[in-house]
Amino acid sequence: MTQKYTLLIVGGGAAGVSVANNMRRQNASIDIAIIEPSEKHYYQPGFTIVGGGAYTLKETMRNEKDLIHPSVTWIKEYAESFQPDENTVSLRSGDKVSYDYLVVCPGLQLDWDKIQGLKETIGKNNVCSNYSPDTVEYTWECIQNAQSGTALFTQPPMPIKCAGAPQKIMYLAADRFRKKGILDKFTIEFCNAGPGMFGVPFFAKALSKVATDYGIKTNFNHNLVAIDGPAKIATFETTGSDGSKQQVTKTFDMIHVTPPQSAPDFIKKSPLANAAGWVDVHPKSLQHAKFSNIFGLGDATSTPNAKTAAAVRKQVPIVVDNILGLINSKQVAERYDGYGSCPLTTSLNTVMLAEFSYDGKVTPSFPFLDPRKNRAIWFWGKTTGFPWLYWHLMIKGYRIDIPHLESYAQDFVKEDS
Repeated sequence: MTQKYTLLIVGGGAAGVSVANNMRRQNASIDIAIIEPSEKHYYQPGFTIVGGGAYTLKETMRNEKDLIHPSVTWIKEYAESFQPDENTVSLRSGDKVSYDYLVVCPGLQLDWDKIQGLKETIGKNNVCSNYSPDTVEYTWECIQNAQSGTALFTQPPMPIKCAGAPQKIMYLAADRFRKKGILDKFTIEFCNAGPGMFGVPFFAKALSKVATDYGIKTNFNHNLVAIDGPAKIATFETTGSDGSKQQVTKTFDMIHVTPPQSAPDFIKKSPLANAAGWVDVHPKSLQHAKFSNIFGLGDATSTPNAKTAAAVRKQVPIVVDNILGLINSKQVAERYDGYGSCPLTTSLNTVMLAEFSYDGKVTPSFPFLDPRKNRAIWFWGKTTGFPWLYWHLMIKGYRIDIPHLESYAQDFVKEDS
């Protein structure tokens, strides 16, 4: 059985639903379908503050059916494989769906099994993670119950969803402990597989100051490879300055684990993937490198931007406009500059709003405000403003464009670096 659509979208997360609804607003006649097996849709940027006790999981969740425009066909199935030469996608059921244009945006998969022992202990033994709706509430339980001891927070090798999230929850936990008057009873350590606090140097120094203020010890080039939950032992592979590797163990009373992440397996083994397993697209047009009627956006693509919802917000209109351009025999436009945003929660009432594009270029939307300063207004944005924009504008297909005051922004960065 084969169905046919002008536009077929694989993935019904932030990217997929936004593309479908945005396309519908631009063109009322195109027949559109989304392949997405999940009935629940999560606002994943909210998971940090769920784990920190400032939000509930229910507030991050909606029914998928309520988000998709009624004129868009929802195929509640798993995509299994791609046949781009035939313009078809095979479903796990065995059916095929054909298309004129394909958008691939299935998000990332969480590779829990790449850390020995993690799947067996996650969600118990004070081993928690904000990265899944199944485990995020346990993070808050661990923070609430902790009274003293060693708290570890880990970050795996890049790329991952929201590179700031592994340390955001660390600051929320530390601030909780401080407000309870027990911060001095904790040893808090940040164990990052990477070489520094943050991939954009402009913000890394400011984040180091935040960590120092809480008394947090930072351990770089520390990659979590195994965990023994009942024994409360974490094993890290460390990399020396000469490239040599060795294993070290740390005991803990609580550990927040960020799992390794990658493109979904069905993407890795597909003809759409590059050698590293990502959907191979042009970094500025988001058009596939080999198949001109295929586009990719969101976390599963090869583009070297931060994997955040803010990046998706910028990518959606570019993909939609380029598909409409192809339909009208126009050339694709190379408009995506790699923009991403990471609202870094530094306490229970402040956020550092990091915005940047390709090559770590700092692109603040409000350059008259120092983007490295922790501000209460951005915490309001994190808990109230940004979720509202997501549910009521972005997901519904409206275009949200806060114009970047580019020249002022770059002048600010040059003067204040």
